[in-house]
Parts: sequence; structure tokens; C-alpha cells
Amino acid sequence: MHLATNLKDDRHAGVTPNLTRYADTYKNFRWQDVGICIDGLPDGVVNITYEAVDRHLVHERGQKTAIRWLPKTGAPQELSYADLAEQTSRFASVLQMLGVRKGDRVFGLAGRVPGLYIALLGTLKNGSVFSPLFSAFGPEPIRSRMTIGDARVLVTTERLYRKKIMPWRDQMPELKHVLLMDTSDKLPEGCRDLEKLLASGDPQCPVEPTQPEDMALLHFTSGTTGTPKGAVHAHQAVVYHILSARYALDLHQEDIYWCTADPGWVTGTSYGVIAPLCCGVTMVIDEAEFDADRWYQILQQEQVSVWYTAPTAIRMLMKAGDELPAQYDLSHLRFMASVGEPLNPEAIHWGERVLGLPFHDNWWQTETGGIMLANFASEPIKPGSMGLPLPGIEVAIVHRMPDGNLVFSNEEKDIGELALKCGWPSMFRAYLNAEERYLSCFKDGWYLSGDLAYRDATGYYWFVGRADDVIKSAGHLVGPFEVESALLEHPAVAEAAVIGIPDPVVGEMVKAYVALKEGYIGDDTLRKELLGHARKHLGASIAPKEIDFRDNLPKTRSGKIMRRLLKARELGLPEGDTSTLESDEHGARK
Repeated sequence: MHLATNLKDDRHAGVTPNLTRYADTYKNFRWQDVGICIDGLPDGVVNITYEAVDRHLVHERGQKTAIRWLPKTGAPQELSYADLAEQTSRFASVLQMLGVRKGDRVFGLAGRVPGLYIALLGTLKNGSVFSPLFSAFGPEPIRSRMTIGDARVLVTTERLYRKKIMPWRDQMPELKHVLLMDTSDKLPEGCRDLEKLLASGDPQCPVEPTQPEDMALLHFTSGTTGTPKGAVHAHQAVVYHILSARYALDLHQEDIYWCTADPGWVTGTSYGVIAPLCCGVTMVIDEAEFDADRWYQILQQEQVSVWYTAPTAIRMLMKAGDELPAQYDLSHLRFMASVGEPLNPEAIHWGERVLGLPFHDNWWQTETGGIMLANFASEPIKPGSMGLPLPGIEVAIVHRMPDGNLVFSNEEKDIGELALKCGWPSMFRAYLNAEERYLSCFKDGWYLSGDLAYRDATGYYWFVGRADDVIKSAGHLVGPFEVESALLEHPAVAEAAVIGIPDPVVGEMVKAYVALKEGYIGDDTLRKELLGHARKHLGASIAPKEIDFRDNLPKTRSGKIMRRLLKARELGLPEGDTSTLESDEHGARK
């Protein structure tokens, strides 16, 4: 089953997708032609902030609104591209006054406030390296990441500094400067008032002449065990940020764009800061946390045309009911997309039925730096599919053999590991100080993603699960996503997570954890009903044999349900890195 693209909707009949002839574009694509995506500077200089901010002034777009910031309380604030150019230059100048040079690491710890975005772009303008941190992190994950990243500068707020940095500041002598975006009358010892520093900064500070392969961003991603991994990305990534935003998110210069991701997550940097600004759009930033009424109000009042959000948020909107969005005018919306984890088909159908448009799912990782597969504006949507490869991205399904070699699969619906041929501009260049760990991700010129998937007869790819999440039961490979999607079709289910637990007869037994919508009681009657529902839709060999009810499921702040954590707790195994955990299921109901 598939859905027609939303751009056939009469409300936006005049909007032509950026990618109109997918098959021809994909076939004829050449990486040597993508230089037209950026302006560049003399002598081969490529700098992300120049492409995102300063070049718009050259093209006489300086007075256009770049950021429309919605604080938790109070009136919205706007920054034009000219404002951003000045403020990012001042920040770069401040770094230079402090002796912070090209390649030095600057960490940002704050919520969705303009100062963080200015710090990010100003750091890159200076040729320094920016590493975003989740503002909800506790002291230990912050300390470990800053230690691994060799932090020289931290940009944060006084509240976050006192609560999360002061307890261990003396353990990190390499941290030379702490710049506070807001301060009280008494500045904490060892900190600087960023507002005062910016006032004396040079508003015309030029862009540092960075080269395409110079390190620009350091994104930390959690592993199943061990320490977080610091994925290194270069300034050259900006080429792919722009290309993928135009193709996968169909961004046009006239769009009002809202990416709900936090800048502490790679999506919130690549597609919440860099790509939209490079495309010259006006982007909405909401400081507040999720609230269904507020979100619908933002979509209406800001006249958002392109909206990029996460499956968890979509499921929370679904949980809030179908009546709520009917109270708002959402007619300006023309394209909606989702990322963070695979989007269940039910959510896509709900979008089309209730919001008037389907969500377009896509797939990528911190390591890829940009969207690799997508359901495009001009192509049919296949609910539950990751979509088609972007032009320039060569994808394969492979099997790792015991001798270490790869066997490439050409069979329809053959489940194997998703692999990408190396060479796209936003590919990570290293795991910081972990070369062996980095090299283990590659084989024969292919990046091995660790995700299992299959390809259908039309070339669309379908996510099955992480290689270590897939369940082997009675000779069957059971993908958690398929089982979870079936459970979500039941009206009582708000969220579901599926794992395999050891079983002496079938190898692994499928077990599900379910969070219910309001008004439903997790008793034996409902448990039996859900088990029957799953057997009817999936068959007895794939359906779960056990269901536990939970008030909520453990998730990262990027919205991914942590199946491995559920499995570790079920089996009494080490939990690994849980620093990105947002919500937990402790105290849950059986």
C-alpha cells in the first residue's frame, strides 16, 4: 500500500518539488556537480557559517528573517540574516580575544535559545569546532563528553553551570573558559559574562579560511556498551546538508520551517540550524517543551509550511486526540517529515486523515551526517518504509560472512545489513581518539550501518531493526519494528517496544512492552485482547507471547525507544551508556 505525495494537494498545487524526476536525477547524478550548492570563498575555502549566514548578505537577503524565536513566555523575537552575521562575527571575535583558535573545541550546553545558535555558528566562523550537549544531561555525561572532546570553552547558562558544571570543574584544568549567556549580580568564579564580551566584539570579524576537510562538528552518539563515541564531521558536510534538505525536506527559500529537534541532537544541528539557514528559509525555534496545544498554535500562527519532527512527538499528538487539530488552521502546511526512529504506518495514515497530509519518513544516522534515504515529495509514500536513496547515495543489502567478507544480496525482501558506499560529503571522518572503533565500521569501501533492512521490488528500503535488536525465533528473523507497528494499530496502544528473551525451545521468545492511551486499563483482559490482535495481524510465529504494561518506555531525548535497555533489565545485563536517557519505565506495571 502507498500514499500519493502531499504536493498533489490543491492547497499547494503551485509548489514544484525540488526533486521532480527522481529516477533520472539519481541515474545521472555526479558528485563533481554539487559544488553549485555553495558559494564558497577564494582558494578553496569552505566554511559552514559563511554558507549559512554571510553569503545571504552578498545576495541582498540580509534583511530577511532568519530565526523567529518563541520563548516559553513573552513576545517572539526575530533575527535577520544580517543580525546573525553581526552576532556570529562578534562571537568569533570573542573567541579570538580569548586565544581560542582554529581546531579548538567549543561545547554548548543550553536549551533552544538564540545564544546557543549564535555560539554554534560563531564557533564555526572562527574555524573552531563546536560540540552540542543536551541541556537535560546530568553532570557525569557532560563531564565525560567534554573530557573526551578536550573542551577548551563551554557556553552555557548560569543555572546550568551551577547545577551541572561546578561539581567537577576543578577536575578539568583543560577547560579554560566558561562563557555564561545570562548572569546574576554575582558572577560565579572562573566564568565570564558573554553579553559583555559580545558588546566589545568585532561585528565585522571575517570568516576563518577553513578547508573542506577541516573539522567542524563533534557529535557524540551513545554505544550499547562503553563510552560515548565522538563522531567527527568536516566543513565539506555543508554541501550535503543543503542538497539533502532540498531533496528530502523539499525546502524552498520561501518556506517557514520548523524543526522540533533539540540542537543537542544531530538533527537539531544539521537540519535545525545549518541546512535551513543555508537554504535561506525563515526557521521557527520554540524554547518550550512539547505541548500539543502549543504546537498546533505554532503551526497556525507562524504559518509553518515545512515541519520536521520525530515519531515520539507524532505519537504524543495522536494520543492528544483527533479533535484538537481541527480547532486550528493548518492550511499553510505543505510538507511534513519525521526522523529519529522508523515511523509506524499508523502515524502516517493518521497524519493524512487528521492533519490533511502524510508524514514523510527518512533514515540517517549521526555517522552519516545527513539524510540517506527518504520518502520524497514527488514520489509515492510507502507507509513503514524508509524510502529511496538520495541521489549520490549508493545503498546495498549485505551479509557479513564468518571470514569477514561481504556478500551482496540482490533478492527482494532478503534481510541483511544496510550498507552505504563511501564518499558522500557529510560522512563522519573519525571517532575521536578511537581509530580502531572507526575502522570497524567499514569494509571494502562500504560503511556498515549496523541496521538490518530489506529492499522491495520497487527499490524502497524497509527497516527491520538494529542488528543486535532482531529476534531469532524458531528459525524466523523477527523485526521489532514490524511487531510494534501492529500493536500500535490497536486503539488502546500509545507506544510499544519489542525484544527477544531466551527460550529453550524456540531460541528467543518475542516479548512486548506497551504504554496505553488514557482511559485504558492494563489488565489481563486487555492483555489477551492485544495478544489476539497481534496474532491476527502477524501470525503466531511472529506475534509476541508475552505483554507487559508500562506507564512509559525508556527513550532517548531524540525519541528513540531504548530496546537494549529493556532487554538488559529483563535479563539482568549491564545497561551500558544511558546518558541520553530521557524517560524511564521504572515503577512500571506488570
